[in-house]
Amino acid sequence: MFDAVDTNASFAKMEEAVLAYWEQEQIFAQSLEQRRGGQPYVFYDGPPFATGLPHYGHLLAGTIKDVFPRYQTMRGRYVERTFGWDCHGLPIEALAQDKLGLAGAPAIRDCGVDVFNEQCRSMVLRYVKEWQQTVNRMGRWVDFEHGYKTMDSTFMESIWWVFKQLWEQGRIYRAHRIMPYSWKLNTPLSNFEANSNYQDVQDPAVTVRMKILDRDFPGCAGLTTYVLIWTTTPWTLPANLAACVGPDIRYCVVRDGDSNDAYIVAKERLSAYYKHESEYTVLHECAGAELVGCHYEPIFPYFAGHANAFCILSDGYVTTTDGTGIVHQAPAYGEDDYRVCRAANIELVDPLDDDANFLPVVADFAGVNCKEADKAIIRMLKQNGKLVQQSTIVHSYPFCERTDTPLIYRAIDAWYVKVEDLHERLIKNNAQTRWMPDFVGEKRFANWLAEAKDWNISRNRFWGSCIPVWINVEDPADTICVGSIAELEALSEQKVSDLHKHFIDCIEIRRDGKLYRRTPEVLDCWFESGSMPYAQHHYPFANREKVEGAFPADFIAEGLDQTRGWFYTLMLISTMLFDKPAFKNVVVNGLVLAEDGRKMSKRLKNYPDPRTVIDSYGADALRLCLLASPAVRAEDLRFSEVAVREVMRTVLIPLWNAHCFFVTYARVDGWVPPAGQAAPPAAPENVLDSWVLSRLSATVQDVRSALDNYDLQRGATRFTSFLDDLTNWYIRRSRRRFWKSDNDTDKGDAYATLHYTLVTLCQLAAPFTPFITETIYRNLRTDAMPASVHLCDYPEVQTAYLDTALNERMARTMSAVSLGRFLRTQASQKIRQPLASAVLVSAKAAVRADLEQMASVVAEELNVKAVLVQADEESLVSLSAKPNLKRLGPKLGPKMKLAMPAIAALSSADIASLRQGESLALTLADGTALTLSEDDVLIQRTEKEGMCVANEGDITVALDTRLTAELIQEGNAREVVSKLQNLRKELHFEVTDRIHICYSAPVALSRAIEAESAYICAETLALSLTAGDCADMHAVDINEVPARFHLRKA
Repeated sequence: MFDAVDTNASFAKMEEAVLAYWEQEQIFAQSLEQRRGGQPYVFYDGPPFATGLPHYGHLLAGTIKDVFPRYQTMRGRYVERTFGWDCHGLPIEALAQDKLGLAGAPAIRDCGVDVFNEQCRSMVLRYVKEWQQTVNRMGRWVDFEHGYKTMDSTFMESIWWVFKQLWEQGRIYRAHRIMPYSWKLNTPLSNFEANSNYQDVQDPAVTVRMKILDRDFPGCAGLTTYVLIWTTTPWTLPANLAACVGPDIRYCVVRDGDSNDAYIVAKERLSAYYKHESEYTVLHECAGAELVGCHYEPIFPYFAGHANAFCILSDGYVTTTDGTGIVHQAPAYGEDDYRVCRAANIELVDPLDDDANFLPVVADFAGVNCKEADKAIIRMLKQNGKLVQQSTIVHSYPFCERTDTPLIYRAIDAWYVKVEDLHERLIKNNAQTRWMPDFVGEKRFANWLAEAKDWNISRNRFWGSCIPVWINVEDPADTICVGSIAELEALSEQKVSDLHKHFIDCIEIRRDGKLYRRTPEVLDCWFESGSMPYAQHHYPFANREKVEGAFPADFIAEGLDQTRGWFYTLMLISTMLFDKPAFKNVVVNGLVLAEDGRKMSKRLKNYPDPRTVIDSYGADALRLCLLASPAVRAEDLRFSEVAVREVMRTVLIPLWNAHCFFVTYARVDGWVPPAGQAAPPAAPENVLDSWVLSRLSATVQDVRSALDNYDLQRGATRFTSFLDDLTNWYIRRSRRRFWKSDNDTDKGDAYATLHYTLVTLCQLAAPFTPFITETIYRNLRTDAMPASVHLCDYPEVQTAYLDTALNERMARTMSAVSLGRFLRTQASQKIRQPLASAVLVSAKAAVRADLEQMASVVAEELNVKAVLVQADEESLVSLSAKPNLKRLGPKLGPKMKLAMPAIAALSSADIASLRQGESLALTLADGTALTLSEDDVLIQRTEKEGMCVANEGDITVALDTRLTAELIQEGNAREVVSKLQNLRKELHFEVTDRIHICYSAPVALSRAIEAESAYICAETLALSLTAGDCADMHAVDINEVPARFHLRKA
């Protein structure tokens, strides 16, 4: 029944065979079809741009998105997995600009928006084939064939419907506001886009003086008075129109040294400009409110005649944290500047073009980019005697995420969605969502929602969903919002075939003798992403029942950066439309960084190519490495190829070896499982069978609980410990049961138990490692079982097999064995060398009872002749205690000094009572009463002479490492068996081959071989063991004694 397996199989090649099987048998389609009548489990897949190749971040997110749909499908749910493509926006436009050799929006208009947009359309799906190959190779099941594209007219029409719903709610408005602006892309951005790429930069900080024109201050006769302003954006100074003080801040007019200049500076900021009070003389002091109305000479002459400008204003936002305590006002480039100047009836001036180059009105710097003009501006200030101080500051500054160029803030006429009145509703809906990890939703996302600003949704670009608003050419306040293709066709009396800018900008609406033309902007592509739950189904024009019946989604997943991106727009739009969250559960992943902690960089080549890693270790190893990492809990991961290799070593290889072991012996014995589903023995008599079934049930319980709570890391890490127990305990300790020649009940139970365990483990791990589980399952399945592991039901917890007491007993046994092996290593004693005895000590009766019951197992595992279990460890070690500072420190504070000697003086009896769970009353030297528990102290053990002792938790183990001649002889025999078994493998003998052995060894070793010949023959399947010289003898080392052996098949 079982196919022979290769112990050295290539996981990568194995996976490619599985992919071919899935494709040939349409397993993904079958998995959907068999659950079609089940309760839907709704998953939204955030659409990626297809403008580049997938990287490790995509692989991480894609794997997370694969696990839960697979799990829920195996739980009986119907899970559609529709892939989507984000087709609009700046990434596509950047490719098209490069292809056409265009720089900036004016060049695009000159080329023709139709030419440009069609170039965008042709490049949208440039890397789709590579994406599909990578997604498939990672084992992710997703429907590419029916995937949605945001450039499809059906999707775009639904976007218009969403927009009109918000329009009718009165949430859409147009306004002139200060917004982050990408001069490289000629478009404003939303605040959350501007927050995604901050970089530390060096900028100039200058203090400039402006001459007061119409106010005489006391003590200033014969002096020229100046108001001092400070800025880190010198390029904004040509547009300065006012200065602002704090109304309640105290300001001083000071004479600068012995000069004829007087400066107005905040009193608290004098020390920032003068090291000593002797360097200035205070002539006058007043509140900021008294300075309001003073006029000053413009810094530059470009707007000298501007109405109501070049005066001192006041506002509460001014502080004395930095600078002079007087803020330069350029209303075109600052939110507070704009607000304060508008209140003073000062209209803004913006002397920059779309590329942020100075216009001709600023003659001295015309054509120069604003960020590049700082040096020239500072130089002119200095030449004109207006520069008081210059320095450099390092601060965090926003950059355009798409072009990596610094943003500027400027007044933009744009379309907004009203958000600031929704804070309570957003927080209420967020509280209905389960976040993994929870702190992202409870802290980061909730805080963002609580402070959410009105959303700038318009972009001065070309390739995107058009804002569906037509404006009266004679009266901008008269507008028409269009919510569908049919509505636009009815209003315009034209056929509409495409909703992109170059198709609909020429469509005019005439109504009541008025002419309406579309506003030229396109929508922020985040508006499209946030609307994808509806637009992917062309809602509400189609699939109304499907969308409304399956909303909100059961599950989504993306990176931490999406708290201000996709997660936000999903939540915002669903709140405005339906007053519901858009998703019930969300898994947030962190960034995948290079091993050195830096961002992965193709230029630096600081990370291995994903394809190379997959070809070397297999996709399963990469998947499980990512899923078991902190990255699935929104923490950053320093990716290391070593970590992938470790997963292969600790999980995949042990699982495959367990499969190989089972198949090898089942084929030898001709064992086949009963017809029907895999099942364990009805009433296993061997404690190992009962235990492994119990451990399996506990693991099923843990993994199901983890996945039900969207805790991937907890689920993914459960396989390592179970496989370690399965291979290094159950199989190793059961090996003789499979070896023995009699096909008795115990052997049959062993086969049935291991077969059931491997099948169940494959089903359990299938969502995590879909390839190896498929391969093993298909080799172990009966004809009555589903053809693929992914067509199986997910394992249920078998409470009948779950025995927590047995699990605890075996865990304690393995702990004692682990301690004993550690001691052997410390004493340089191989496990094959028998020892006289081991002593197991625990102060707890329940632990001792378990160890006594399993003493024979411990003796066999530690290769000792006798095991003694006792309560008192003082025959082995001397006990002492010291304070547990973490617990007692906060409680006692400075009295810890008195507690330390008192605890160090505890007697053995005192320590014993604490270890029994009793409390202990102490009186410190100053009379303070202190009650101690076991957790308040740390117990220290000092080995007594001649003893080898180790402790962990409630168990202490000691070994008698003294060797007698008899023990040494037996140890040599075991070493001979080990070397002979290795020779069998080297000579490629089958596990069932009987052999004849000829050996040559020194006298002492020969005696040991003769004395233990029966044991050696039984272990190596030898029919004879003869001393002598033969041809082709193999030299081996037996505990540093040379020997030679010849093996031949019988």
